[in-house]
Amino acid sequence: MQLLSPAGVFAPSETAAEFLPYLDQLTEADYRRFYRDMVVIRRFDKEAANLQRQGQLALWVPSHGQEAAQVGSAHATRPQDHIFPSYREHVVGMIRGLDLVDILRMLRGVTLGGWTPEDHGNFHLYTLVLASQTLHATGYAMGMQLDGSTATGNPETDQAVIVYFGDGASSQGDANEALVFAASYQTPQVFFLQNNHWAISVPVTRQSRTPLYLRAGGFGIPGTQVDGNDVLASYAVTAKHLDDARAGRGPALIEALTYRVGAHTTADDPTKYRDPEELAYWVARDPIVRFRAYLQGLGVEMEFLDAVDEEAEDNAADVRRRALEIHSPEKNVIFDNVYAEPHPLLQEQEAWLERYEASFEGGDA
Repeated sequence: MQLLSPAGVFAPSETAAEFLPYLDQLTEADYRRFYRDMVVIRRFDKEAANLQRQGQLALWVPSHGQEAAQVGSAHATRPQDHIFPSYREHVVGMIRGLDLVDILRMLRGVTLGGWTPEDHGNFHLYTLVLASQTLHATGYAMGMQLDGSTATGNPETDQAVIVYFGDGASSQGDANEALVFAASYQTPQVFFLQNNHWAISVPVTRQSRTPLYLRAGGFGIPGTQVDGNDVLASYAVTAKHLDDARAGRGPALIEALTYRVGAHTTADDPTKYRDPEELAYWVARDPIVRFRAYLQGLGVEMEFLDAVDEEAEDNAADVRRRALEIHSPEKNVIFDNVYAEPHPLLQEQEAWLERYEASFEGGDA
């Protein structure tokens, strides 16, 4: 399903009819917010990669190229919904109120998880174990059913879950088990599969002989393939399926066709396995360039576009400044939240660590 052509022209595909009413919910202010979010997060992404190369982070996970899929789907959620990310959904967290520096703290290794979901728009923790978040999301959605917090007929309060995962994670057993339980219990849930065409160095063509959205039919749930570089299409399709989920019509799977322009992580070198012509093909379909062209066609003034670029630069500078101020936590923090109450085993381990570190004092390094 596509609404904007690669040139930024509004040209809905034949499959767009049932999703078009969701565009009526959007205003020009929403369009501007979509654009702003995509530009700001790309500049943040670049700054974070620079910080990693300069030794300030242990790792960085780029999101360059996947901005439209994430921004469109994130804005389709309601405040009461719960979001289960993988580890590349930086802009989704930002939209839900997460301080982007919290992501840097996690990837610097100075937090035990990153953030408290209920304090940040129900944006749950990053999951580095591939596809395990699909099971977490499905279990949470089943809990919503048991709590009676969904399918009550009130769209203002009914809850749903959206879980993000990639084409590589779709090959994991966890993702398939989650789909089984979601279909069996008709959970209020959307599986948002970002097909960025590469599971590290393994192309999606080696993982699946059919388009990934068709797998949904094998589990008995609807599947929709969307142009993931079209922010309006990503919004409309996700909004429709989330509405269905909240109303008790069960789960759905969305395959957002996009592309990972950067490396899988900063530990990866995609030049070793990727065809430069393939990369050029997708760079020419850049989601930000596409939406900028659409906005200019609507008559959005250059002053706004320039102001967004300036905001993105200011945000990146602020992120860098605060990232350089991050300090390692006190070592005791690793013991503080393991159990709700003091535990003798943890107390013994903490005392052992104190003795061990003290044994180096005054000695030769």
